[in-house]
Amino acid sequence: MGGSGKSVGGERAHNLRVPLPEPRPFLDTFRANLKETFFPDDPFRAVVRERGAGRRAAAALRYFFPVLEWAPAYTLGTFKSDLISGITIASLAIPQGISYAKLANLPPILGLYSSFVPPLVYAMMGSSRDLAVGTVAVASLLIGSMLGREVPAAENPALYLHLAFTATFFAGVFQASLGLLRLGFIVDFLSHAAIVGFMGGAATVVCLQQLKGMLGLEHFTTSTDLVSVMRSVFSQTHEWRWESVVLGSGFLFFLLITRYFSKKQPRLFWISAAAPLTSVILGSLLVYFTKAENHGIQVIGYLKKGLNPLSVTNLDFTPPYMMLAVKTGIITGVIALAEGIAVGRSFAMFKNYHIDGNKEMIAIGTMNILGSFTSCYLTTGPFSRSAVNYNAGCKTAMSNVIMSLAVMVTLLFLTPLFHYTPLVVLSAIIMSAMLGLIDFPAAVHLWHVDKVDFCVCAGAYLGVVFGSVETGLVVAVAISVLRVLLFVARPRTTVLGNVPDTAIYRRMDQYTTARTVPGVLVLRVDSPIYFANSSYLRERISRWIDDEEERASAKGETGVQYVVLDMGAVGSIDTSGTSMLDELKKNLDRRGIQVVLANPGTEIMKKLDSSKVLELIGHEWIFPTVGEAVSECDFVLHSHKPGNAAAAHENIV
Repeated sequence: MGGSGKSVGGERAHNLRVPLPEPRPFLDTFRANLKETFFPDDPFRAVVRERGAGRRAAAALRYFFPVLEWAPAYTLGTFKSDLISGITIASLAIPQGISYAKLANLPPILGLYSSFVPPLVYAMMGSSRDLAVGTVAVASLLIGSMLGREVPAAENPALYLHLAFTATFFAGVFQASLGLLRLGFIVDFLSHAAIVGFMGGAATVVCLQQLKGMLGLEHFTTSTDLVSVMRSVFSQTHEWRWESVVLGSGFLFFLLITRYFSKKQPRLFWISAAAPLTSVILGSLLVYFTKAENHGIQVIGYLKKGLNPLSVTNLDFTPPYMMLAVKTGIITGVIALAEGIAVGRSFAMFKNYHIDGNKEMIAIGTMNILGSFTSCYLTTGPFSRSAVNYNAGCKTAMSNVIMSLAVMVTLLFLTPLFHYTPLVVLSAIIMSAMLGLIDFPAAVHLWHVDKVDFCVCAGAYLGVVFGSVETGLVVAVAISVLRVLLFVARPRTTVLGNVPDTAIYRRMDQYTTARTVPGVLVLRVDSPIYFANSSYLRERISRWIDDEEERASAKGETGVQYVVLDMGAVGSIDTSGTSMLDELKKNLDRRGIQVVLANPGTEIMKKLDSSKVLELIGHEWIFPTVGEAVSECDFVLHSHKPGNAAAAHENIV
């Protein structure tokens, strides 16, 4: 039944129902595809528009340093808003910084160091107005668990500290490289469902780790899984200290109550923001006046005064621990990027402005590289701090500068005041922050909307809680990638039917009134055709034909004479795909069935023409719409002129 093709030429292309694209030089096509892959947002259009080398250089500087865009127009009114926001997030950053440093098994002072230098770097290079930079609990836990497994902080604190700086350096290099090479799409393999499950699991693990402080235990497991933590907790019931339990529970209740009121009345956001610092102050005063330190309440102790010392000479690039630092840096770097960019985009959406994900990667990576040189460990944009920054009315990244200056004052003059801060208060602060990361409504939403996404979420959560943070991350990424591969390797194909009294064809499993046309089977392929799915599609199309033949035979209707493939959703095709269509055409010819293509795109037409498949199918069997294709097939069937479809179509017109 196949029609014979003519030689490819300008006249033929002009007469085709679906025109062939004009031929383009390979380099032009390659350049266009490269730009679409790595520069879909055309980030340098503002630079290209400028005339003159000087103006272009200035535009390029504004791209990499957004501070040059908003600083010249900065006003006193804007500064007042940023001043309030900066002081507010500083009151949260100081206790959180100290708490998260302890979570990473690092000296508490590093939490303050990490809230001083990185925010200054981000203020110059970051494109988000709302992101508040600082340390985060999940990354801190990852650093503590991954490094501590091979280099226990208690046994070799100097080496552990150097490896933390080195891991931060590699995290920054990895993050900045992703941005510079425009590979930010790699982070997108952490789907929303995977992030919800992973963050929930990590928050659960962090809360479990805080039982050490809440119960006043001195010895605790270094493992993070639920079984190990519970075994460690209940094997030491004789060492539980009621003083720590009462103090910790009281402050945890206070922190949760303030958060509850802040959520009920968003205007009272400052109550929740100031609660951690208030807890630190009250806890320190309580310990100081009651001498609780002598009754088993552990305190922070001495904190060194002064600004960040240089740590560039402490980076360790020698074996055998360099690969440990690289692995830790890459894993924590990905998690920090995913959280920072997701938070930045969320608040940008609320305020109706755009942030460049790749530019954010460069900014976050650079601040971590410079941070590793100045005694800082991994930082990003935590949600809790950024939410406070947003609610406080920040206008620009200047709020990060204000926060950094407040931390600087603390480092220079106020660190001795934290000597009596009880560790149990820090545990309560961490637990209250982590409980907000366990997003039950999001998990319920996933269950109602997409069961597979819920399984991804549950797999990530269970992997973290019963395995380790790294295991949970691997499970989350593996399930997400597997789902993508299944979508590619097993694309959906559906039968289309005619909606009565129209020329519209829709899915028959969705539109119950749609009807098939006797002798014509219309199939829609909902994905590109690649080497990964071409064999499956050939088998699936053959099975659809067999099923339709059986149905028609059972009802005494006309068997399949035409198979119309709706190619509207097929965005691209490779040589395996063209070979599949070639084989399909030959197989169906032997069965007396004609292949018809409807709505093929530009790239599809070009590939089919180059591979001679277009000529094999027959140019007269290529149609711009499904309706035209089915009308032609139906007409030929009823006119009994299957070998002269083109002439029959001319007669219809």
